[in-house]
Amino acid sequence: MMLKVTQVKSVIGRHTKQKLTMQALGLRKINQTVLHHDTPQIRGMLDKVQHLVSVEEVEDDAIA
Repeated sequence: MMLKVTQVKSVIGRHTKQKLTMQALGLRKINQTVLHHDTPQIRGMLDKVQHLVSVEEVEDDAIA
């Protein structure tokens, strides 16, 4: 299972930890999308910035 993560809001004016979490997820611009494996670490990061991103679950075979 993969997670499709899209940044929907800016990090301007957010706390430093939230900015660093967005960087760790690989998100820099609004509407940028990245794919991550569904792990507890990624889920924890997404919980911290859930107000800045949208998340969709994607099957592994749908990516190729």
